[in-house]
Amino acid sequence: MRDEDIDFSDIPKLGPDFFANAILWPGPKKQITLRIDPDVLTFFRKHGRGYQSTINAVLRKYMEARKESTSIKPRTAPERRVNSR
Repeated sequence: MRDEDIDFSDIPKLGPDFFANAILWPGPKKQITLRIDPDVLTFFRKHGRGYQSTINAVLRKYMEARKESTSIKPRTAPERRVNSR
């Protein structure tokens, strides 16, 4: 079958709503070293193959929720007190 023989008449037109809700590809993933509590790692590994992608998806949802919420201030590290003896 040639490309010009394909019938596209039953494919709906994609309007502005489709493109407004499209997910932009963030690009290739970066390899990093990340320290995770053993119980957290065990939890994700129990789900089998693809657990790293699942961790990435959870982190992405968290990131998106934080971006959308303007009332939540970012957490800051507690101030360190220096002993002045």
